[in-house]
Amino acid sequence: MQEKLDIKILILFILDRLPDTVDGETLANLALADGAVGYFEYAECLAELEDSGHVERSGYSYRITEKGSRNCQIVETSLPYTLRSRLAKQLAPVAEGMRRRAMITAEHEDTPQGCRVHLALSDGAGEIMDACFLCGGESRAEKIEENFRQDAEKLYNQIMEILLT
Repeated sequence: MQEKLDIKILILFILDRLPDTVDGETLANLALADGAVGYFEYAECLAELEDSGHVERSGYSYRITEKGSRNCQIVETSLPYTLRSRLAKQLAPVAEGMRRRAMITAEHEDTPQGCRVHLALSDGAGEIMDACFLCGGESRAEKIEENFRQDAEKLYNQIMEILLT
């Protein structure tokens, strides 16, 4: 796959299947995974997709635009079926991780009373947990956030179990 149009379709195909913005490193890893595309060709095509309004960049993150998605759906079948299937399998865990991260809120702020941590969990339809805690400093707040992000569902179930027994 060396033609620029094919590389652009590949990039759009990847972005069209992700539910949120993706960092540049992850996008590059997905696009370059099978070795059929060189990095410089990929970077040039990505920049051209930005210039044409098919892809938007915010800092180091990328997302497909409505125009890019519409055009991708028209031309994606020009990518070989085997490539599309392989990419779909590679994209599934990335997309699932993005959806999970979007359902978890873990943030903190300093207040006159101390460091306030806000934790929330959604199930996709709505918020199922929303909790605020005061803790003893920013390092503790960051640890609480990290632990919550890693095991939000497990912690929710443990809290429910405690409250129901």
